[in-house]
Amino acid sequence: MGPAPRLFAIARNGDLLAREPGLAGQLGGADLSAYSTIEQEGLPQTSNVESLLRQLAWPAEVDGVALALERIVVPPEAEQDLPAGAEAAAEALAAHPDRADVRLLVAVLRDGESICLLRQRSHDADDQVAVGKDIAPGLVHALQVTLDD
Repeated sequence: MGPAPRLFAIARNGDLLAREPGLAGQLGGADLSAYSTIEQEGLPQTSNVESLLRQLAWPAEVDGVALALERIVVPPEAEQDLPAGAEAAAEALAAHPDRADVRLLVAVLRDGESICLLRQRSHDADDQVAVGKDIAPGLVHALQVTLDD
């Protein structure tokens, strides 16, 4: 159901430069107290993001983590009477006339701060992004657990 999730480590710019002086060219002029994201490549393929997150743990140098997903959202009644089998069910949901393609970004910091952003493809404008802490509470929690010592 959509492209593979994208996962990012979040680290403070000053700490990144102290550990990796070679990044000075890329971070030149950046606020040292601000954060940068580093995409984690080579994630194992999975249809279950939660199972992927249960396998992760981050070193102390990582200040936070962000997850970007693209998904199909349908009204609850569309999930009734789905065909058997994950592939057939996914095809039925993708063909549903009331489907909405969404992009979701969930980010958490070690200190517990979090944010969720949700954008529908049909309302793809910067002023149409839903922002909040409670949009995806399960993913916020799952990401926070990956940061626990």
